[in-house]
Amino acid sequence: MVDEAGSPAPRALVTGATGYIGGRLVPELLAAGYTVRALARSPEKLRDHPWAARTEVLRGDLTDADSVRTAMAGVDVAYYLVHALGSGQGFEETDRRAARTFALEARAAGVRRIVYLGGLTPQGIPERDLSPHLRSRAEVGRILLDSGVPTAALRAAVIIGSGSASFEMLRYLTERLPVMVTPSWVRTRIQPIAVRDVLRYLVGCARLPDDVSRTFDIGGPEVLTYRDMMQRYARVAGLHERLILPVPVLTPRLSSLWIGLVTPVPPGIARPLAESLRHEVVCHEHDIARYVPDPDPPGHPLAFDDALALALRRVRDADVSTRWSNAAAPGAPSDPLPTDPDWAGGSLYTDCREQTVDAPPEALWRVVEGIGGENGWYSFPLAWAVRGWLDRLVGGVGLRRG
Repeated sequence: MVDEAGSPAPRALVTGATGYIGGRLVPELLAAGYTVRALARSPEKLRDHPWAARTEVLRGDLTDADSVRTAMAGVDVAYYLVHALGSGQGFEETDRRAARTFALEARAAGVRRIVYLGGLTPQGIPERDLSPHLRSRAEVGRILLDSGVPTAALRAAVIIGSGSASFEMLRYLTERLPVMVTPSWVRTRIQPIAVRDVLRYLVGCARLPDDVSRTFDIGGPEVLTYRDMMQRYARVAGLHERLILPVPVLTPRLSSLWIGLVTPVPPGIARPLAESLRHEVVCHEHDIARYVPDPDPPGHPLAFDDALALALRRVRDADVSTRWSNAAAPGAPSDPLPTDPDWAGGSLYTDCREQTVDAPPEALWRVVEGIGGENGWYSFPLAWAVRGWLDRLVGGVGLRRG
């Protein structure tokens, strides 16, 4: 691939392409004229993406120096978008090893720039007092900045976009609980950012001057509490105002179990997210705008309500390109169980049965749509009725996932 001047197009390496941000960044880089190479532990997860045929996909792991060395060959800009969030004990050491391997191989390969997306950390709080998740994100940023390769370490708080873990957590808590007893962190001030602005900054950072190597705080135009975010979500979604009662006794562990009960986000991911909300995460500079200017017309970065409305429209239109669950996060509902066969989680087997009927499709579909509800079910109607009563007893139909 060559650019308009006839020179080879710059090559970008994207790690974490199976994840939420990485899967959205690849098409943005392709549109910006880059040749893209994706490094993934499970390349088969990328085959159904519309951009897969235009991307070089390599199998590898960031803790494996050989696979990282191969992936870095001929790369101009390398994106570090992986983390061990939700992988249980020892995730900080895994993150540390991966970052060191990435930094070492990037320098050896002559990579021009590293771009990293980490977490926004509060000022004035010793690093040892941060949540393990934020502490690990900060350490990875330092390792990459010390690599000898010019590095842009972007730091974001809550990312709002269809399919993000933070958005799904906010969405399900607000929609399913009109009255809720909440942890005290709902009063914490947060500066959320729309996913489209995160992607704009990530693409723009690839072209930073070589003498720029630093962290950048990135956030949207508003600072809100999590309580404000839930009430604003309710308003945008057309729901009644929520009654929110904060209490100080809900620990991060209890919070994660509560979030895991009400939302699709498993406790292994919910806990580090909840722990990260204990501290105020607000941008203390907007220096990124000097290098990646905010676009016209005014209103960018995208306002919180606009980001919510856009995400909800994507969800309702079934137009969600990536989700937090795309990444291999232990504890996700799609994970195979220890007793499952070897192919579980990698292939999907379906049981298809056919019956020819003498009726037009429209008439047949009306019958299918009529199953359940007032019409009842064709088998075990009493069992289904009991199931419905139990659903209502614990808070409404569909409260529990599964």
